[in-house]
Parts: sequence; structure tokens; C-alpha cells
Amino acid sequence: MKLVILAAVATVALAAPQYSYSAPSRDSSEERVHVPILKDERVHEDDGTYNVDVETGNGIVLAQSGVPAGPEGSVVKSGQYSYTAPDGTPIVVKFVADENGYQAQSDVLPVAPAFPHPIPDFVLEQIAKAAREDEARARGDFDSSEEYGYAPPSSSYRAPQ
Repeated sequence: MKLVILAAVATVALAAPQYSYSAPSRDSSEERVHVPILKDERVHEDDGTYNVDVETGNGIVLAQSGVPAGPEGSVVKSGQYSYTAPDGTPIVVKFVADENGYQAQSDVLPVAPAFPHPIPDFVLEQIAKAAREDEARARGDFDSSEEYGYAPPSSSYRAPQ
């Protein structure tokens, strides 16, 4: 009996999928590119202010400064970074990070439609209708049964007994 169980376990073990992983070889077809750091200047003052200027050989540029000015010692940061997109488009992003959050400005960022945008006619009609109903209520001659097909409970309404 033990021999049958041992044979069954061995069969299951051999039938299980065999996974293997081999690390990529160092001679892979992808060539690693070394990008030199052309500029890396960092200044940190004792009062918490700082400046960072970094420039790389592939055209990435970062200039950032910070000042402790926010509540509870938070730092207000501002600066800009730039790089060239894969399609050749130069990208420049200016930013501020303060009590209002991170605010970026760039020609490549999407922009919300200008406000006020045109209000659709059906919305204007509903606003006018609501104004007419408010005026009628103020005069005391508003009857919702005309408008909606039902009347509000009258003041003489009593619950069934």
C-alpha cells in the first residue's frame, strides 16, 4: 500500500509543470547608454532654504528652489524642468508647490475649456421656469398640480383612522 501511495506522489510530482527562469544575459541586444551628469549643484541652507540645479547629457534640465514658509514647517517649492520628448518636441514645465498644491504650467499640458462656457438652452429654460415658480410661490398662487400632475397635501389633510 505504501508503495502505491509513493508511486502516486512521484507521478504527480513528475507531471507538475516545470518552471524555469533564466536571468537576462549581460550580452543582451539592448545596449545600455551612459548619460553623463553635466551639472549637479545643490545648496542647502541651515534655515531650510535650498536650490537644486541639475543638467544631464541627454538634455534634461531641472532648476528648483524651496523656502520653508508654509504651515507647520512645510516648504514652498518652485522651479522648472525641461527635456525633449521622443518625437523631438521640446518640453518645458514651470511649477509651484505651496499650500494650494502642485501647480504646473506648460504649453504641452491640457487646458480646461474657458469659463464661462456656453450654457445649453434646456438649462436656461429650467432656470427661467424655476424663477417663475419662485415668483408664483411668493405671490401665493403656485399650484404644482398644474405643472406636475399632483397637488401637495392640503392643510386639511388627516391621516386615516
